[in-house]
Amino acid sequence: MKKFILCILALWGYVGMLSADVSPAYVPSDDVKRSQEEFRSDRFGIFIHWGIYSMFARGEWYLNYGPLHSEYSKHARGFYPADFNAAEWVDAIKDSGARYVCFTTRHHDGFSMFKTAESDYNIVDGTPFGRDVLKELSDECHKQDIKLHLYYSHLDWGRQDYPQGRTGHTTGRDSLQNDWKSYYGFMNRQLTELLTNYGPVRAVWFDGWWDHDEDKTPFDWELPEQYAMIHKLQPGCLIGNNHHQPPFPGEDIQIFERDVPGENTAGYSGENGISSLPLETCQTMNGMWGYKVEDTNYKDSRTLIRYLVKTAGMGANLLLNIGPQPNGELPAASLQRLRDMGAWLRDNGETIYGTEGSPFGPQSWGTATQLGKRLFLHVMTPDAREIEVPMEFGVKRVRNFAGKDKVDYSIKGKQLIITLPDKVDDVDHIVEVELK
Repeated sequence: MKKFILCILALWGYVGMLSADVSPAYVPSDDVKRSQEEFRSDRFGIFIHWGIYSMFARGEWYLNYGPLHSEYSKHARGFYPADFNAAEWVDAIKDSGARYVCFTTRHHDGFSMFKTAESDYNIVDGTPFGRDVLKELSDECHKQDIKLHLYYSHLDWGRQDYPQGRTGHTTGRDSLQNDWKSYYGFMNRQLTELLTNYGPVRAVWFDGWWDHDEDKTPFDWELPEQYAMIHKLQPGCLIGNNHHQPPFPGEDIQIFERDVPGENTAGYSGENGISSLPLETCQTMNGMWGYKVEDTNYKDSRTLIRYLVKTAGMGANLLLNIGPQPNGELPAASLQRLRDMGAWLRDNGETIYGTEGSPFGPQSWGTATQLGKRLFLHVMTPDAREIEVPMEFGVKRVRNFAGKDKVDYSIKGKQLIITLPDKVDDVDHIVEVELK
C-alpha cells in the first residue's frame, strides 16, 4: 500500500511538471475582439512600402542583391523626400474607400522610418530630411479616422547581432557577431517605442519569420513573450505575422500573401489553411512592393476592383500596396487607381463593408457577399445571360443592386436561376437577393 501511495504521489508530481511546462492557450481580450470585428468590417486597406531603398528604384530587396551594407547605408545621407505630405497621402487613401493603412516602420534593410533611440540609422537622425514621417502620418490618420497598422521586420540584413538566416548573405555581416539576446532586446525596445509614441495602433504586421528554415535549422523567435508585450502595451492591438504558416498562439489575424484565402498561385499559402481568425490578403498594384522605376505594369482599376470583390467574397480584407517614390510622392498611376476604386466603392460599398463571405464559395460567374438577409451576387462574366446560384434559403425578392429594378428568376430544386438584363456592368454586375 505504501508503495502504491508513493507511486501515485510521484505520478501527480510528474503531471504537475508537465502542466508547468505547457503554456496556457491564448484567449483574445475583449479589446482585441472589438478590434477584430472592426477589422473584419473594414475590408479594404492600403499597404505602404517605403524606405531608403526607394532611392535606388530597384525594389525593397535591393540590399539583398546589391552592394555591401556599408555602401548601401551611406545613401541615407542623401534621402530627402521633400514632397512628402502626410495629409495628401491620407486624403488619397481615404478617398479610395480604404479604412486603414499599414506602414513599413522598418524593413529587412534595417533602416527605421521613425525616430528611435535604438540607432541613428533612422529617418530623423540619419538623413538630412530630419522629420519623423511616421509621426506625421499617424497624426493625420488619427485626424481623418483612418486606422493605423505598423509593419515591422523580424529580420535585419544590416545589424551584426541578427542571427544569420537564409537571406542577406552578401551584405557584409560577420556571422560570428550574431547575438540573439541583443537583437531580441533591440526589437522589443523599438516595438515599445512604436506602441508608446504614435497613438493608437490597431495592428502590428510582422514579416521575416521565414528567414530561418524550420525544417533544417529550427529557430526560437520567442514570439509568445513578444506578443504578450504588445498586448500589454496596447490591449486592443492586433497581431499578424506573414510567416506563411497556420496562425500561431497570440496572433489575432491571418495573413495571405498575393493570394486570396484558399488559393496558392504565388506559392506562399500552401500550408496556411484557413483559420477562424479575421483574414487579410496583401497584394501589389504592380509587380514590386517597394518603388522600382521600370515596374510600370500596373494592374488596371477593373482588375483591382474585382480582386477586392473576390477577396471580400472569401470573407477577407484586401491590403493593397503602393511603393512611394523617393521624393515622397505616391506614383500617379497609384493615385488614379485609388480614385477609381473610391468611385466604385461610393456606389457599391454597401455590398463590401461589414459583409460576410459567400455562403457557397466562388462560382463560375463570380462570388457573393452577405449582409444579414441580403445576399449580393457579384457577377463578373459580362457575357453571361443566366446564372445558377446554390440556394439553401427561401427567396423573397431579386433585383439589380443599381437601380433596384426587378430581375427575373426561377427556383429549381436548390438552385436559384437568375436571368440577367441585356446590359450588365462590365466590372461587376451586382444582383441583390433578399432572403426570407
